[in-house]
Amino acid sequence: MAAETLSGQMLRENAAVFEAMVNHRFVRDIEQGRLDAQVFERYLVYEGAFVNTAISIFAYAAAKAKTISQKRWLICVLDALANQQIAYFERTFAARGIDPSRYDPERSEVEAFRIGMLDIARKGRFLDIVAAMFAAEWMYWTWSKRAAVTAISDPLVREWVEMHADETFAAQALWLRAQLDAAGETLGPAERSRLSGIFGDVQRLEIAFHDVPYERND
Repeated sequence: MAAETLSGQMLRENAAVFEAMVNHRFVRDIEQGRLDAQVFERYLVYEGAFVNTAISIFAYAAAKAKTISQKRWLICVLDALANQQIAYFERTFAARGIDPSRYDPERSEVEAFRIGMLDIARKGRFLDIVAAMFAAEWMYWTWSKRAAVTAISDPLVREWVEMHADETFAAQALWLRAQLDAAGETLGPAERSRLSGIFGDVQRLEIAFHDVPYERND
């Protein structure tokens, strides 16, 4: 019997919180075509700010990576974040007349997610960052694949979902998984458990983060 991969362990040990996130109200509202426009706009402001933070997180990963192959891949990730995802927010804010200054990016749940993820990148090792971003990106890819085949009438919501269901994003999520699984072959139980804990912590932060757009504060 083959040994369990590290990513497999993470998903198994955190199955309940992962399922809670990929079936969050925000996700279900998208899938069922009932996401309130104002909820989506609040989410975009908070998520846009986090994507800016994600650039710093992946920059830390590139700095802490051990091989040139890893660094090259992460440089491509940084390019995609800066020139595709950030551009999406810029276009969407303009198209919908969203003024980010009307919203509070320092809401406790939003700030907890940003600071929690950034602290992992600053203080942790390369695999810590990989575990945290695997948690976020595997989650997005999982529910976006499902949502992409539903009838989404809002073109900007559809574009956001399709961005996270396409081959480029899938390749990124799979790359993170491959990094964990390769490293996991030589890690002891305690270290594997610690990294699995990061995966679960990120899911809980994501759940709280996705709750916030439903709480009007503008």
